[in-house]
Amino acid sequence: MTAPKNRVIIGSRASKLALIQTGWVRSRLAAAHRGVTFTVKEISTSGDIVLDKPLPEIGGKGVFTKEIEDALLDRSIDMAVHSLKDVPTELPPGFVLAAVTTREDVRDAFIHHPRSPVKTLDALPAGSVIATGSLRRRAQILSWKRGFRVVDLRGNLTTRFTKLERSGWAGMILARAGIMRLGLADRIGETIEASRMMPAVGQGALGIEIREGDDPVRALLAAITSEAATFAATAERAFLGRLEGGCRVPIGAYGRIESNELRLDGLVASLDGERVYRGKINGDPAAAAELGVRLAETLLRSGAGTALAQIRAGSAGAR
Repeated sequence: MTAPKNRVIIGSRASKLALIQTGWVRSRLAAAHRGVTFTVKEISTSGDIVLDKPLPEIGGKGVFTKEIEDALLDRSIDMAVHSLKDVPTELPPGFVLAAVTTREDVRDAFIHHPRSPVKTLDALPAGSVIATGSLRRRAQILSWKRGFRVVDLRGNLTTRFTKLERSGWAGMILARAGIMRLGLADRIGETIEASRMMPAVGQGALGIEIREGDDPVRALLAAITSEAATFAATAERAFLGRLEGGCRVPIGAYGRIESNELRLDGLVASLDGERVYRGKINGDPAAAAELGVRLAETLLRSGAGTALAQIRAGSAGAR
C-alpha cells in the first residue's frame, strides 16, 4: 500500500481569480487533512501570456493547462486546480481529472459599461458593441440580438474590467461564478438565464488534475469531491467529446441533478448565430457519459453535424 503524503504542492495559474479558486481548494483540503501541509505554486500559462490573439488561434483550451501539466509531469507540483471549463475533454496520457468540486452558479452575466445607465441586454439599442472571448457566447448573442456587434476580448478578469472601462463598448459577458469569486457582484448588470444563454461545459466548477496512478493524492481529494457536480460534468464533457468540440466551435451544455435524475441540455450553433440546435435528455446519473453521447448524437442528426463540419472547414481554410 502506498504511504500517504504529508506535503502537497498545488499548481495554479497566476491570475487573481485562479489564486482565489486554488486558495479555496487549499483551505478545504487543509481543514479535512490536519496532518498534511498544502502549499501553492503559481504557474504562468500560454493562455495568460498571449493576449493579442483570439483563443482558438493559439490552441484552444489546452493553452491554460499545458504548462501546469508540465509541472505535474516533472513532479514540481502534485495536483493542479483548473476552472473546469478550461480543461480539454481528452487529457494527455498520464493525467486524470481526479475531482470536480461543488458547482457555483453556471450562468453568464452581462457587465455594463460603468458609465452607462443601461444595465440589461434587452434595453440596449441596435448597433451596441458587446465584448466576449467566447464563440459560444458570440453565437448566442447574435442569435438573440441580431442588431448587436460582437468584439473579441482576452485577458484575466481584472484585465477585462480595465479594458471595458477604457472602451466604447456597451458591455461584456463573463461567467457569473468568476465575478462572484472576485467579489465584484455589484458590477453585474444582468444575470442571463441558462435557458437564454447555454453555459460552457463545466462552467462554475473546479476540476483537479493529477498524475495517473497517484493514489495518495487522489485519496486526499475525496474530501472536496461533489458527486452531483461530477455526474453533471461527466455528462457535459461526454457531450462535448462526442461533438469533438472545443474553443473553435460554439457549444454549450448544462447538466444538473433534479429529483434524483440527471437532466442535460445541450446546444450547438453556427458562428453567426443564424442556426442554433438545442436538445435535452434525462436519465440515471450513473449513466451520465452515455446520456451526454446520446444527446450529442441527437443534435448531430438534427443538423448540427453540418454546421460543425462547415465551421471546421472554415477553420482549416483560415490556417
